[in-house]
Amino acid sequence: MEPGATTHRYDTDEAGESSRVTTEFNSDVKPPWEKILWKPQPYSDNYIPPSFLSSLRRNTNVKQYKYLPLVLSTCAVTQHLAVIFIFVGTFIFLSRDRADPTMLVWSCITAFPIGNILWEVMEWRDIAAVTKKERRLKATKSSILVLLILVTITPVLKTLTAATSSDSIWALSAILFCLNAILADYSAASPYPGKERLTSVLSMNAAISASVVLASRLTSNLHVFALVLYAVQLFALFPLLRQRIQYRASVPFRTVLTMSLSCLAAGMFVNLHGPIAVVIAAILLFVTFGCPALFIWAQKFKNELKGPWDPAIPIVRQRPL
Repeated sequence: MEPGATTHRYDTDEAGESSRVTTEFNSDVKPPWEKILWKPQPYSDNYIPPSFLSSLRRNTNVKQYKYLPLVLSTCAVTQHLAVIFIFVGTFIFLSRDRADPTMLVWSCITAFPIGNILWEVMEWRDIAAVTKKERRLKATKSSILVLLILVTITPVLKTLTAATSSDSIWALSAILFCLNAILADYSAASPYPGKERLTSVLSMNAAISASVVLASRLTSNLHVFALVLYAVQLFALFPLLRQRIQYRASVPFRTVLTMSLSCLAAGMFVNLHGPIAVVIAAILLFVTFGCPALFIWAQKFKNELKGPWDPAIPIVRQRPL
């Protein structure tokens, strides 16, 4: 018998019929291990061959990012944070009677058709004329309904937190705004959006709740109405427009919009408190330029291992052959 050869012994019963096959191995030299289950082999079940790690692959599916595209992707986050700072600054101006609430209301009324026109310009190729007309009518009805609701509940909102201390209001609003920034949807919206994500709905609710508790600390019903209307536009309508801008608008337009909102957010606090303006500018600059650089630096520590031990991933065809 040759070394490593395999012999098969057939056991027969009394009738002369074969009933069992026994495989015997030559113990001098073992045959090479094969990755199969149907063939008996002289190896234990937990045997690991020396070539086990020969097919090891590292970071085969890791995408290598570049700095400038990442900076452009963070524009949505920077815009959202700048909007939060702008709203807080507006609240401080109203609470100190350094801003006219009537002018704020008229600014919101003027900004709504401007934003609507910008929305129409960016989607005029994707949506049919009938659908546009239906959306326009629906938006008009919703806007009138929101105005009527705000006018009705403004006296209630003004006294909502009368029995709560101001320190609790500041802490609660800060937590809600942080929650709004964390749960916000920063992805670009396609021309055919589906259902809203749960996180984006929770983000909007957190921002509106923070705005309501802040508005309840103002002095008059007009101040409360102006601030809540302003919050609806910033935290309910502007994120939708921002997603469409991120999907449709050119890179220069998005860059100018980000810079304008960032400068406005930092500039509002220059007259209020200089160090706070510096902190806000530092936060926006770090989010825009520091976070992408930090991400690229951390990418070199990525270590994704793939090998023969990974389970097979079935590929399901979406269309019939």
